[in-house]
Amino acid sequence: MRRIYLDHSATTPVDKRVVHAMLPYLTEKFGNASSVHQMGQEARAGLDRARRQIAAFIGAQANEIVFTSGGTEANNLAIRGIAEAAQSHGRHLIISAFEHPSVRASADVLEKRGWEVTILPVYEEGLVRIADVRTALRPDTILISVMMANNEIGTVQPIAEIGSLVRSERESGHRNIWFHTDAVQAAGRLPLDVSVLGCDLLSLSAHKIYAPKGTGALFVRKGVRLALQQHGGHQERERRGGTEAVANIVAFGAAAELAQKEMAERNENVRRLRDRFEEQLSARIEDFAFNGDRNSRLPHLSNISFRFIEGEGLLIHLDMQGVAVSTGSACSSGTIEPSPVIRALGRDDELARGSIRFSFGKDNTDEDVDYAVEMTVRAVQGLRQLSPLSQPSAVVV
Repeated sequence: MRRIYLDHSATTPVDKRVVHAMLPYLTEKFGNASSVHQMGQEARAGLDRARRQIAAFIGAQANEIVFTSGGTEANNLAIRGIAEAAQSHGRHLIISAFEHPSVRASADVLEKRGWEVTILPVYEEGLVRIADVRTALRPDTILISVMMANNEIGTVQPIAEIGSLVRSERESGHRNIWFHTDAVQAAGRLPLDVSVLGCDLLSLSAHKIYAPKGTGALFVRKGVRLALQQHGGHQERERRGGTEAVANIVAFGAAAELAQKEMAERNENVRRLRDRFEEQLSARIEDFAFNGDRNSRLPHLSNISFRFIEGEGLLIHLDMQGVAVSTGSACSSGTIEPSPVIRALGRDDELARGSIRFSFGKDNTDEDVDYAVEMTVRAVQGLRQLSPLSQPSAVVV
């Protein structure tokens, strides 16, 4: 059976060039980067090189990069680290209505401990409005966290504008306010420059850019102080204890360098494939809705809600035909609740439950798209014939 992977927002296959870069650090250069002997220093050299590569990837300094186990840990360290370190200056946070579960959960934990959290609406188009951010600001606001691009619908948020607003706040006397953005989905798909964005903290994850799972990074602007979330280790300039996964970090650095060099070419390809997919599907299926602003989104992602069917059922049917897709964030899989991201757009439960995320990658082909369209059309038609919700007179959204 043919197998087609269209779930690159969940994870990506490891690039063979990345594997080649990391292999020596699994074999002859396996030392602990904290050891002072030669084998340890070989590992340290690989770690330092990767730190410079990640810094160059986002326009930062090498000493501003903190390696973590992934995006979830980076988000936790940023949000809880700032909140706990700056609580004497205020206990108010601002996040958007469709942040990654690791951001939402971190805010929930803090709220239970006495912090106040303001949640910004994202409206039908799936975009935060700068006016709402400005309105939400209070004298005791210490942190704003808005993701750069949504992980389910791909809409790109006004991060540079929020960064400019934060700078203006500081200039007007509100000095103890920081700005974090989760750039896990944006990395490798949008240019990243922390000076242009105006953020103080930025989260990354290796496995979204064709490197192995288990490694991420947090940019921490020089002078920003975080409360430790892990104790007992002196690594990462005492900001994140624990022996570094050198081989994975080396792979992360190599993948970031490749992503930066090949971004334009990759984006052109995946945008063309996504548009081909959407055009063909639109010509053959009715009663569906594209989720989020189609003019301000990541180039590789298409999120579609199909009326009269459950997204889980469609996912299973596609999987049986060798097409791998998702109903939303992989970090939220297993829940039977409608997608909170789709609900945040104002969609009803039927559309929220019927949403599917198709996310294309650099190695997908036209033939992959054509096969995926054919299998999706067949699956939707078959499921609708069985659905008691199906209505011949339904209005196209």
